[in-house]
Amino acid sequence: MASKNNIYDILIWVVSILVPVVVALLLFTKWEYDQLVFDMRIPNYDPVILMDNLPIAKPLTFLPPIYATINGLTAVLLVIAVYYIKNGKRKIHENLIKVCIALSLSFLVMYIAYHITTDPTPFGGSGLVSYIYFFILITHILLSIVVIPMVLVSYSRAFQSKFSSHKKIAKVTFPVWLYVAVTGVIVYLMISPYYS
Repeated sequence: MASKNNIYDILIWVVSILVPVVVALLLFTKWEYDQLVFDMRIPNYDPVILMDNLPIAKPLTFLPPIYATINGLTAVLLVIAVYYIKNGKRKIHENLIKVCIALSLSFLVMYIAYHITTDPTPFGGSGLVSYIYFFILITHILLSIVVIPMVLVSYSRAFQSKFSSHKKIAKVTFPVWLYVAVTGVIVYLMISPYYS
C-alpha cells in the first residue's frame, strides 16, 4: 500500500511541475500560417521554426468566451459540490468534482489552443483599473499553478478513501480553486473589450 501511495505522490508532483512548464513553453509557441514557431518575443532573438508544412491554422478567436464560461461553470459546480458534501451526499459531491476537473482540463486545452493560434491581447485600460486587472491576473496565474497539486492531492486522498486527510486539504483547495475559477471570468470580462 505504501508503494501505491508513493506512486500517486510521484505522479501528482510530476504533473504539477510538468503542466505549468509545458503551458509556459506553449505560450511562446505560435501556429503561424503553416508553421509552428517558437518565439521568445525578445529583441535580437530569431524565432525558431519547429515544424512546417502544417495545415493552415486560423486564429481561434471564438474560444475566450467559451473558456470563461467554463471557468464560471466550474465555480458554480464547486460551490454546489461543497453543498452536497456538507449534506452527506458523497457520490453527488464526487461526481461534481470529477466534472470540475474535466472542465478545468478542457479550459486548459482551449486556453493553449487560443494562445498558440492568436496574438496576445494587450490590456488597454489605464490607471487604477490596470492595477486591479494586473493584480487579479497575476494572482489568478500564480494560484492556478498552486492549485494543481492541491486538487490532485485532495482528489487522490478521496480516491484512496483517506477522507480525514482529504477533508483537511480540501478545506484549503476549495477556496483557492474557486478563486482561480472566478478570477478567470473576471480577467476575461476585463480584457474582452480589447480583443480585436
